[in-house]
Amino acid sequence: MLNLIILAVVGYVFYTIFKSYGKYEAYSQKAFKDFSVSHESLKNSELGLFVALVAKVAKADGKVDALEAQLIGIMFDDISAIFPEPEKTKQILKEIFNEEKQRIDDTQEVAQLFATAIRSDRAKQQQFMGFLIQLAFIDREVSESEEELLQIIAEALEFDPNAYHAIFDQFEQMMKNVSPKANIEDAYKVLGVNKDDDMKTIKKAYKKLVRQYHPDIIASQGKDEAYMKEATAKTQEINQAYEMIEASRK
Repeated sequence: MLNLIILAVVGYVFYTIFKSYGKYEAYSQKAFKDFSVSHESLKNSELGLFVALVAKVAKADGKVDALEAQLIGIMFDDISAIFPEPEKTKQILKEIFNEEKQRIDDTQEVAQLFATAIRSDRAKQQQFMGFLIQLAFIDREVSESEEELLQIIAEALEFDPNAYHAIFDQFEQMMKNVSPKANIEDAYKVLGVNKDDDMKTIKKAYKKLVRQYHPDIIASQGKDEAYMKEATAKTQEINQAYEMIEASRK
């Protein structure tokens, strides 16, 4: 298995991050309607600091691969949608990400600022830390450098070590439960494409389905855990199908 299955998990974590904040009262268009969008204001905001930490974890193993870039692009879409001037916000978030991925020596400082920004809210810490841990699993294993950064962030947040390891265990179990499609015919059916379609067409169909089942932070509000499990399973199936087709054409 390649690492495409991670899209489902990341979608789930984005949902749980924002679902826990009083039905989106903290992170909503209404809450940010008077926010003055600038590089400085976004960089110092809770979500800007979170993007900075995402950048450091994503680059911890030396590179940001194609799947990570796609996932982070979805993150930019979800976050920017709740701010005034979404396109401007998205561009600035990209700039922050690109700046922060260049260095990891200030991870502790950024993590401490983030910890202060979320005011020791344990629910927020749980959800944000969960995302960062699962992002580190994007290539199916956590490298030593990724683990080191995660530990620095967890310590800055004064995160419960038992909760930290529980998230690891949960994610590892989810990865173990993923099984490949039985055959290539099934894979084509999942994506709704034909075996004669070129990869450009197949990739377009794949991305459309990922977007359809990715639970963004606004559209997912009010959904329960059962919905999220179903969406996660469906996205895993989509990723597996695409992976099988892609591998068969190499």
